[in-house]
Amino acid sequence: MHGIGNDFVVIDCRSRPLPLSAAAIARLGDRHIGVGFDQLLTIEPSRDLGCAFRYGIYNRDGSPAGQCGNGVRCVAAWLRRAGALAEGLTRLESPSGPVSVEMLRDGRVRVDMGVPQFAPAAIPLRESSAAPTYQRRLGAAEIEFGAVSLGNPHAVIEVADLAGAPVASWGPQLETHADFPDRANIGFVQVVSPRQVHLRVWERGVGETQACGSGACAAVAVLAQRGRVAADVEVHLPGGVLQIGWAGPEQPVWMTGPAAFVFEGNYFV
Repeated sequence: MHGIGNDFVVIDCRSRPLPLSAAAIARLGDRHIGVGFDQLLTIEPSRDLGCAFRYGIYNRDGSPAGQCGNGVRCVAAWLRRAGALAEGLTRLESPSGPVSVEMLRDGRVRVDMGVPQFAPAAIPLRESSAAPTYQRRLGAAEIEFGAVSLGNPHAVIEVADLAGAPVASWGPQLETHADFPDRANIGFVQVVSPRQVHLRVWERGVGETQACGSGACAAVAVLAQRGRVAADVEVHLPGGVLQIGWAGPEQPVWMTGPAAFVFEGNYFV
C-alpha cells in the first residue's frame, strides 16, 4: 500500500504475532532482494480495550517506530476493506497510544494525530528548555530548526528553496545527532503562503521518502508556533498533498489524505 508515495508492506497479524526478526524485516524491505518498502505495518489485536485494533510500525532497517501518519491511513483503509472498520470515528492503538481515524466518503482518511509535544524531554531532545528554534553545528554549517514530537521525534528546518535544500547531507547528520537520543525525522519546509507549504522529509531508519504524514503535521505545528501558517494548511510533498489542521496549543493535529492498495502476495518464512 502507499499514502501519496510513502509505501508500506501491511501484514495481517490478527491471529498470530509477526514472525520476522529485525534482520528479516530489513531483508524484506530491501528493494533489490526483497519486496521493498519505507515501513512495514502490522495489524494486531488491541491491547487497549478502548481501541478496535493495534498496529505496529517498523522502518526499512528493521527498527521500530512510534507513529506513521501515512501508515495509519493505510491501516484504516485495509481494515475498512476487510469489513473490520465501522463508520464514523474509530480508535486504533498505535505504538505511541490511541489515535482516532475516520473514512471519508471520497475515500480519503482523516486521522487525529494527537497533541504536538514541544517539551525537549518529550521529543526527546537534549536541551534545557523548550524554544521556537534551536541551533546546532553540522560540519561547517550552523543550522536552525524547530523540534516537536507527534508520537515520534521531528526536527523541522525552514528553507527558502526546497529544491536546493541539503536533504541528503543535513538529513542523516541531524537524524543521528547525539542530542537526539532516539534519532529524529528531519523535515525541510518552504512556506509558499500561510495556507500552503512544500515539504521534503528525511525519515529516520529509511532516508528521504515521497511523503511523511507525521512530518507534515510536525512542520505545520512548528511553523504555526512562529505565526508562519494558518490553522488549515495544504502540505505539498513529492508524492502528493495532505491537508493538515491544527487549532493551537493543547489541541490535536488532524491530517487528511488518501491511501491506496498496490498489490497482494504471500511471503514464506
